[in-house]
Parts: sequence; C-alpha cells; structure tokens
Amino acid sequence: MSSTESPDTRTAALPVPPGGPGRPGSQEAETLRLVPLSGLTLGVRTPAAPPGSGPGAEAERESALYVHGLGGSSRNWSALMPLLADRVDGEALDLPGFGEAPPPDDGSYSVAAQARAVIRYLDAAGRGPVHLVGNSMGGAAATRVAAARPDLVRTLTLISPALPELRPQRTAIPTALLAVPGTARLFARLTRDWTPEQRTRGMLALCYGDPRNVTPEGFRDAVDEYTRRLELPYFQEVMERSARGLVNAYTLGGQHNLWRQAERVLAPTLLVYGGRDQLVSYRMARRAAAAFRGARLMTLPEAGHVAMMEYPRTVARAIRELIDDTAAAGTGRS
Repeated sequence: MSSTESPDTRTAALPVPPGGPGRPGSQEAETLRLVPLSGLTLGVRTPAAPPGSGPGAEAERESALYVHGLGGSSRNWSALMPLLADRVDGEALDLPGFGEAPPPDDGSYSVAAQARAVIRYLDAAGRGPVHLVGNSMGGAAATRVAAARPDLVRTLTLISPALPELRPQRTAIPTALLAVPGTARLFARLTRDWTPEQRTRGMLALCYGDPRNVTPEGFRDAVDEYTRRLELPYFQEVMERSARGLVNAYTLGGQHNLWRQAERVLAPTLLVYGGRDQLVSYRMARRAAAAFRGARLMTLPEAGHVAMMEYPRTVARAIRELIDDTAAAGTGRS
C-alpha cells in the first residue's frame, strides 16, 4: 500500500481510470467520433496525424486498435497512441457504456459482448488485420477476439489482462464485489460526501504503481473526467453489470474458458505485467506466457495496473519491436 492510499478510499475506486491522466497536452490534439452500429454505439478516438502524413499515407501504414478496461475509456490510451502514430494508424475505442459511448440496447456487458463489439467495428470499418492492444478487461475481450477471429488480428498486446485467477489478491476483492447486485449503489451512498479529489486519489492509488508520479495537470484531468462519469444516470449500472460480466467470464469452462481461448491465439503476442499491480497478480505473468504460444513477456517491477499510462514510452518501444519483428518475419516467409 502506498503512502497516499488508505483502505477506505480504495474500496470504492474504479478498477481503471475513467480517462486521464495521459501525456500532458495530448488530448487536445485528438479527435473523437461516435460510430453507430446495430444496437450499440462506439466511441472512436484518433490521435493527431504525425508529421509527414498526408493523403494516402494511412493506406501505407498498418492499423492498431486499443481497448480499455473496466471503468476506463479511450482516453486511457492518450499517452501511448501518439508514440506509435508514426508506425501505425491507431484508434482507441469507448466500449458501450464507457467514455462517450451510450449503453448498448440489449444491456449486455459480458466479455463476450465486448469482444463482439470489437469484431463488429473491425468488420464494419474494414480495418483488419490490426495490431490489437487491450488492458485489463479489454485484454480479456481482446483475447476472445484473437481466438475467434484470427483474420482480424496481426499482433496482440495484453497489458495486465483480466484472465482468471484461482486465488485473486486481496486488493482486487473490492472490484469483484462490484458484481454483486446493488453493491455499486451502496458504495455510491457510502461515499456521497467524498470530494471528487478524494475519489480520484483512491482510484489512482489502486491503479498506479506510484500515484505520486501523476502530474498536477494529469490529476486535474482525471478529477474532471471522474466527476463527469459519476453524473451519468447509467454509470452505476454499467459498472455493476460489467463487473458481473467479468466475474462470469472467470467461471466459464470448456472452450469458452479464457485460458483455453488464450491457447487458441495464433497472433504474435506481447504480455505486459506490473510488479505493483493490485488488480491482476504479478504471479499470473508466467502462466500467461505459457498459455499464449511463443509469447513475449515484459515485466515492469514499478508499474501498477495501467503500464501504458505510467510507462508509455517503455510499452510503446516493446509494441514497436513486436510489430517490426512480425513484419520482418512475414517478409521472410513471402
């Protein structure tokens, strides 16, 4: 437990930051559009075009798609996307009910439903195969996408993926409790007198290896986004149902089990784990590396649950190496 954290502030924190803090000034250069599909709408965030990219340049570059975790949004990738924008044409999603995207018509927030939303977007946009990157719950959904539709995934990067643990660590238990009906609303009532700053500090203490590394500008951005999300009429329901969907995914057996899905993934895979992660145990890194065939494993001892926000340059460098090596291997085969 860090010096800025207390048990009380941690229990009602979001599992993943709802937006920032990302790279200072990065979000002003981004664009966000809403993409309607049958029964749902996705938010799609795009970074500023890199220098030298003109008409036709996007066709020459490969595509990347970034998928956030439980409680997060497309803004979780604002620090990472610009660092890869010269190499890939990247987009980050707001899954249904998160970020700027409204809830889905059918009210389904299962991991399978999120994976279907990603697949539907890629099919509709004609962007596959992409370099697919997922964090936490988004990592679980990305695993399902890669297993079910290998034609859509060129490489797979998973940052603290939410894969089943037989013995979850103690600090992850409050997040699992969000799956219990009424718990999210109970938390809201118990913490109704907390200031937005208190809520945000609790969230950062849970997600970051060292929340003291967050800049004042980044902290204010996170406070503003957290405040906005709490005012949405569907916020508590989305959190509760999404947590329930994640817990249910942990209990599935047979071919639908997430570890069995991982064994089916054919795409070159990079796994990123943080040594100070309070939500996905560091000890799961070795099991994941064994499940995904030929996977690369990068461990960051000082990182927490959102390494792409804490150490974006390190993560970007590893993803770039994966992309380049995969391209070189493909050229050799051809």
